[in-house]
Amino acid sequence: MDAKSTISANGSRDEFNLTSAQREAQGLPVLEWSDSAESSNDFRSDFFTRPTLPMLEAIIRTTLGDGEMEEDKTTTSFQEYVADLLGVEAALLVISGTMGNQVSLRTALRSPPHSILADYRGHVVTLEGGGSASACGALIKMVVPANGHHLTLEDVKKHSVLTESMYDCPTRVICLENTLWGTIIPLADIRAISQWARAQTPPIHMHLDGARLWEAAAAGACAFREIGECFDSIQLCFTKGLGAPIGSVIAGSAEFIKRAKWARKLFGGSTRTSGVIAAPARVAIDDVFLGGKLQAAHKKARVASSLWEELGGKLSGPTETNMMWFDLEGSGLTDDDFYPVAKEFNIKVGAPIFGRLVFHYQITDAALGRLCDFFRAVLGRRKLPKGALANGTA
Repeated sequence: MDAKSTISANGSRDEFNLTSAQREAQGLPVLEWSDSAESSNDFRSDFFTRPTLPMLEAIIRTTLGDGEMEEDKTTTSFQEYVADLLGVEAALLVISGTMGNQVSLRTALRSPPHSILADYRGHVVTLEGGGSASACGALIKMVVPANGHHLTLEDVKKHSVLTESMYDCPTRVICLENTLWGTIIPLADIRAISQWARAQTPPIHMHLDGARLWEAAAAGACAFREIGECFDSIQLCFTKGLGAPIGSVIAGSAEFIKRAKWARKLFGGSTRTSGVIAAPARVAIDDVFLGGKLQAAHKKARVASSLWEELGGKLSGPTETNMMWFDLEGSGLTDDDFYPVAKEFNIKVGAPIFGRLVFHYQITDAALGRLCDFFRAVLGRRKLPKGALANGTA
């Protein structure tokens, strides 16, 4: 095999640090790990980040033990590291956030009838292929928060089923998501729900879809151990925002994780050389989350949201972390006025979820500048109702 077509584990770090242009000039293959240009202007989601060279180096240097047989030192160390971050007993590496949620729910739920109470917008409700119904035989009780923002104890009490007659489908799991659509559930509300759930007979299992818990913590809304105290199972994702190439983790008690290994196996989530997943995930936590890179994305989101409103645009929700939700109709725009025009400014918006912009740590200042120019262009071209002024007042 041509030495130029591979990267040796003994190769110099200088080779890793070459730019794409330098690699091309030296006849080396382009190494996409060294270039985040493709993600620097991508506002569609925070999973459009690119893995980095330190993550690739971690893969090259990882141990190659069998993950399913619990013989990989990198994976074992990583799981212990995440469990310690959350202040819980154990953690288990899985392939994706959806798998993490579904393994957790399958582990928590035994035999029907049983139901899961969740916010109607939650990922487990809208974006996991109905997994809770097909894999767990569970009814999901979708709740619209009375405050329009997040579930509170009053919402949970009102919609939980505590009786167990032949007509009932008892609430066995309360599934919260933090952040949800970029918004934060206050820690006080999480604690109130948790205390009430655990006081029931039998206790109601508390699960957190914490795919973007990193964002809530980066915003200063909570510490990981404060969250760990409130839940019986927690799922964290390493690709959303943190930019790892693959992987999520679930965490909880040692007994819960012991049972979760069965569900992971059932879903095809056990892996052999699991260090290639765990190693870059550890880099993602250390370099991106603990390295303080998420806060810069939050700042960009606030800048963009403020400009949108200053120009007369309307938001459909608050900008609390890294997501901006805009109301095109309320802003006097149609989809055709907005999405096709973005390409003219070399920015990516739209699918998989419309009506939002997501900021991540690889979004550049230049891309933010083009986004602001894009806002000025589309809001400047809109057709306002008769008698309305550009700032949205009459």
